[in-house]
Formats: sequence, structure tokens, C-alpha cells
Amino acid sequence: MNDILRISWPDLQWIATCTSDRWQARIGDPHLMGWITVFAYALACVLAIAVRRHLPRHPSGQRFFWSFLALILAFLAVNKQLDLQSLATAAARCTAQLQGWYGERRGVQVTAILSLILLTGLYGLILLWIIRKAFWQNAVALTGLTAILAFVLVRAVGFHHVDALIGHSIAGVRMNWVLELSGIALVAINAAAHLLSIRRDGPT
Repeated sequence: MNDILRISWPDLQWIATCTSDRWQARIGDPHLMGWITVFAYALACVLAIAVRRHLPRHPSGQRFFWSFLALILAFLAVNKQLDLQSLATAAARCTAQLQGWYGERRGVQVTAILSLILLTGLYGLILLWIIRKAFWQNAVALTGLTAILAFVLVRAVGFHHVDALIGHSIAGVRMNWVLELSGIALVAINAAAHLLSIRRDGPT
């Protein structure tokens, strides 16, 4: 692991060249459903920003929660078409080839995967603690965020059997569309409910 961290400037240049040969910036999902998903992320992000702006400053943690949601949704909207996880994968493979541990990359992959899962779980627990006083007002959005992050983790980690399952189609509708859009919809629904409540009753 220490060898991975010790990378010289010439090594970085080589890795950058190798990565650019493996990955190019282009539209990752040019199909209709890809753009529908991008629009859904963008719409949910706008709603999250609107909720954050209208919520009062009080210790329930809701403003932080909706700010966090907006950032995540904005990133995922961009990442949906740029496919940045493929860029990270290409850079990691080039680094492994340069440093001679490509044949032993499975151990590094497992460590990276477990670290990503643990880090996501830790952030989730912190988020739950922050909004504990307003949990039920935001439970639907939190469920949606959990579904989205679980979907993204599965795709990023590349569990082939699970990936094949969610890529399965029923009557022409792919399950990954349903899972991803359902999570986004839950966030948007909770945001819309917040905005309607604020408009009707005023900030509380």
C-alpha cells in the first residue's frame, strides 16, 4: 500500500497518458432513459436546493441534510453521463501496471471496496444522527438516498451477479432504471411535500 502512495511526477504523467488511452470524456449513456435519469437527478437537486433555502435555521439538521442531498444529486447527474467511476478504474489499472502489482490487484480491490462501503455506512450514520430530531419529516428522502447510493455502489463495485440481476429487463423495462429512478422519485416526493407544507403553513 505504501508503494501505491509513492508516485513520482514522471509516473503521474505516464499514468495520465495510460488513463487517457483507456478512457475518453464522452456521453456515457446517450439513450433516452439515460437523459431522463439525468433530468430526474437535476430536478430532484433543484427541489432539494429549494427546500434547503426555505427551511429555518434550527438544530434539527434539516438544512445540512438537504444541502448534502443537493450536492450528491448534482454530482450523480453529471456522473450519469461522464461515467467517472470508469475513469477511476482506468487510473487504478494503469497504476497497478506501472508498479507491478496488477496480478495481485484483487486484494487491493477488496480493500478499496470494503473501505468505500464502510465510509458510506459511516456517513450514513452521521447523517442519521444529524437529522435525528427531524427523522420522520425526512424519512422518505433518506430512503431514496439509501436506494440511490446502494445502486451506485453495486454498479461501481461491479458485483457481477447482482449487476446482471438489476440489468435484467421485464417487458422491456430494465430493473436498474426502476431502482435508480425510484430512489430519485422518493427524494423528489419528500422535497415536494416539504415545499407544500412550507407554502401552506410557513417555516416552522
